[in-house]
Amino acid sequence: MDAQPRHVVVMGISGSGKTTIATHLAETLNWTFAEADEFHSAENIDKMTSGIPLTDEDRWPWLESIREWLTEQAQGGISTVITCSALRRVYRDILTQAAGEVSFVHLIADTDLILDRMKTRSGHFMPQSLLPSQLSTLEPLESDEPGLRIVNTGTPDKVIADVIEQFELEPSSASPQSSEEAP
Repeated sequence: MDAQPRHVVVMGISGSGKTTIATHLAETLNWTFAEADEFHSAENIDKMTSGIPLTDEDRWPWLESIREWLTEQAQGGISTVITCSALRRVYRDILTQAAGEVSFVHLIADTDLILDRMKTRSGHFMPQSLLPSQLSTLEPLESDEPGLRIVNTGTPDKVIADVIEQFELEPSSASPQSSEEAP
C-alpha cells in the first residue's frame, strides 16, 4: 500500500457509469468501495425521486459526510474508491480536503448513451428528467485539478486499465478489503 492512503472519486453525471467503473476498480485494486448515494439524507433522496433537483444547500451536508468518511478511512490506512457526481468544482474542493490523496476520474459519454443507460438500469432513484439539471450544473474536471477525464464508451476493463495506468496504481491479486457500512 502507498505510504499515504489514496481515494479515487469516480465522478460524472447520473448514468455515466460511475458505479460500474468504481466497483470494478475497487475490486481490481483491493480497495474499499463506497457509493456516495448512500450518504444522501432521506430528504435528498425524496427530492430527487420526485424529480426535484438538489440545491447547493442540500448538497453541503452530503459532501461533508463523504469527506468525513474518506478522512476516517485514510486515518485507518485504507485507500478507497467512491462514486460521487461531484458536478461542480466547489464540491470537488470539499472532497479534496479529506485526509489522504484525493484524485478524480471524470467519466464522460454522449448524452444519448447516458439516457439509454438510465432507461435500462433498475432500482435507482434518479429519474431521467433530472439529467438536464445535472448537465447544466456540471463543471468538467479542469486540468489543474487532481485527476483525469475518460470517455466511458468502451468496456469497463478498458476504462479501468486506463485509470490504473494513468494513476500508476498497482492491481491486487488479494480479495477486496471489507468496508465499513456507509451512513
